[in-house]
Amino acid sequence: MLIGIDWGGTKLEAIALGEDGATLARRRAPTPKGDYAGCLSAIRDLVGAIEAETGRTGSVGIGIPGAISPATGLVMNANSTWNIGRPLQQDLAEALGRPVRVENDANCFAVSEAVDGAAEGRALVWGVIVGTGAGSGIAIDGRAFGGRHRIAGEWGHNPLPRPADDERPGPPCYCGRHGCIETFVSGTGLEHDHRVRTGRALDGAAIAAAAEAGDPDALATMDAWLDRLGRAMAAVVNILDPDAIVMGGGLSNIDRLYADLPARLAPHIFADRFTTPILKHRHGDSSGVRGAAWLWKA
Repeated sequence: MLIGIDWGGTKLEAIALGEDGATLARRRAPTPKGDYAGCLSAIRDLVGAIEAETGRTGSVGIGIPGAISPATGLVMNANSTWNIGRPLQQDLAEALGRPVRVENDANCFAVSEAVDGAAEGRALVWGVIVGTGAGSGIAIDGRAFGGRHRIAGEWGHNPLPRPADDERPGPPCYCGRHGCIETFVSGTGLEHDHRVRTGRALDGAAIAAAAEAGDPDALATMDAWLDRLGRAMAAVVNILDPDAIVMGGGLSNIDRLYADLPARLAPHIFADRFTTPILKHRHGDSSGVRGAAWLWKA
């Protein structure tokens, strides 16, 4: 049995998968925000409840919004800032009485969609997440690829490629820089751009719906967003050249994305044509927790 934990900002989710990918059990608990010890206890209790329900012991994989530094073994780059600098993998292994595997949550998304999701059977899968923020993960042959520094796929805090004059220096980012990809292509960035253009505050879904209804302001906002997303994604495709791209996050549910986005990448691709499929996630919000479980896939 394979147990996965998705460590989210508001909830901890646990799932148990059989070797065939069937869901055997699922549990959720609120994330004890700011309470590192409380989070460890909550995860221990979730695993215990899963194992009591199934009557089986499982391996445990955990997806976190950050990474384990290969230099120190401590958490880095976590937006759950109370985890930064903690020996999380070691502490979880002690709490659970077994080895655990810890991986970035975006990589878990990519693993899930590569193993039995939208990109099943593809060798190199790039999972792009556009929601509140913008991030991505990489799976190679169904396994997470973190890279030497465990930052592979950290896409959102690079500068927007080929910026126009009115895109410089770009909006301020919480990382301390201006013009990060995330500030343009995330849901927050889309909403900010529409508000600046029109003076109206709408969320991403409402902007997309207005564009579908023919609203000229919303169409202009969506056109700029797709152009920026295409430029940003093309820069990665030119380096990674994935076999498939799977979209996740709240904005991945905008249907026109899949019809319009390939043509926005194509002019920036250093090849005679662009044929990489851009796919909608199969497992949705469950991809992260399923990918965490698959970290122990043989």
